[in-house]
Amino acid sequence: MSVVVRFPPSPTGFLHIGSARTALFNWLYAKHTGGTFLLRVEDTDRERSTPESVATILEGMQWLGFDWDNTTDPKNNGKTYYSQFEHRERHAEVARQMVANGTAYYCYASTQELDAMRAEQKAKGLPQRYDGRWRDRPASEAPADVKPVVRLKAPLTGETVVDDKVMGRITVQNSQLDDMVLLRGDGTPTYMLAVVVDDHDMGVTHVIRGDDHMTNTFRQVQIYRAMGWDVPVYAHLPMILGPDGAKLSKRHGAPAVSDYRDKGYLPEAIRNYLLRLCWSHGDDELISTEQAVAWFDFDGIGKSPARFDFVKLAHVNAHYIGLADNERLADLAAPFLKEALGRDLTAAERDVLIRALPDIKPRVQTVREIAEATLFYFHRLPLHEKAQKLLTPEAKAHLRDLAERLKALPDFTAEAIEGAFRAYAEEKALKLGGVAQPLRAALTGSNVSPPIFTAAALLGRAEVLGRVQAVVEG
Repeated sequence: MSVVVRFPPSPTGFLHIGSARTALFNWLYAKHTGGTFLLRVEDTDRERSTPESVATILEGMQWLGFDWDNTTDPKNNGKTYYSQFEHRERHAEVARQMVANGTAYYCYASTQELDAMRAEQKAKGLPQRYDGRWRDRPASEAPADVKPVVRLKAPLTGETVVDDKVMGRITVQNSQLDDMVLLRGDGTPTYMLAVVVDDHDMGVTHVIRGDDHMTNTFRQVQIYRAMGWDVPVYAHLPMILGPDGAKLSKRHGAPAVSDYRDKGYLPEAIRNYLLRLCWSHGDDELISTEQAVAWFDFDGIGKSPARFDFVKLAHVNAHYIGLADNERLADLAAPFLKEALGRDLTAAERDVLIRALPDIKPRVQTVREIAEATLFYFHRLPLHEKAQKLLTPEAKAHLRDLAERLKALPDFTAEAIEGAFRAYAEEKALKLGGVAQPLRAALTGSNVSPPIFTAAALLGRAEVLGRVQAVVEG
């Protein structure tokens, strides 16, 4: 059997980081098995679904590197994903087919009747669910002024069993489930029906999703059986919690995939970190995408919820920044620098950025931090308080003398600059830091920076002398 999995986001907002974990696990399983990964946008909620949300979801999927295998479907009006809304007639057709087969029926109960039914059940302390009042009534009793819904004729006895690949065998008594609505009175399908029909028609063999769908699964299995269709394999993933143990939400910060991109995280770092939320391979923490594809299976998924750890994510991101190509990082950092400078980098400045990165990468955890750490190369920054304390009258005097020596250097390289400073420090019986730190303050506006002699060489002789002169005379 060729594996077919799907990721079905609802376009009512951004791509949530928890949903991205679900997409990742589906994508990895498809890659691992040589199967197919399909994208289905569940856009039947026409009031809340927006083109902007669809675009955001597609953008997030592409940024994360999740390529999907949909072919262009004429029913989708040329879309490169499966649109649930475009198949609503097919959903309704199946509901009518179930009525014809005797596995579903028309229910003419009014809203007022149903409200009264639930109120009575609540008053008696009973579960509030449909009581089957139209399950076996003849159509001749149907009121003329009510548009009926279609309900599943669910089994009243026995049990529904799901052999979940993560949670194990789970059973629910059929007496706990009611005859759910499949088709509303206006002819639109419910989520439960649409999902099952779409999964069947798309050939989905494995449904990998969050365990908050577990109750839905039992209901959906009943629809499969009512239609005589093969039931897919289910795997329900444990929830992702915030650092405090509560469900991950906005209050924990950065719930959207786009937030992480905008904060300067790399997609490969996000993939690695999300992989480790409820999945493991021995003691491995840093797992490349290639390794993840080779290793991923259901046996590695745990049953317990995972806690999102922002500190650990930053550590993982720092690892991948260290591995990243310098030209790629320069391209990624450029928008952050543009935001700070109010302009694009010149070609010469981009070259400086690339040459600075080997010293910067070990010092940062995000691409945004790269921009912050290299900003002094492209803009003279004001002196921080700690930098001002380094520029004592004595330190300024040393810088004045050293400026003359820097002017005279035949080659303005890091080695030559360091040599000049070491020689001067020895002559004056100073520690190297006694003259290097004031230079750092003058050039960067800070008391911390990349190796200062390398930074000075990248800035160039004219810029270095100009900045030194500005603080000496300031």
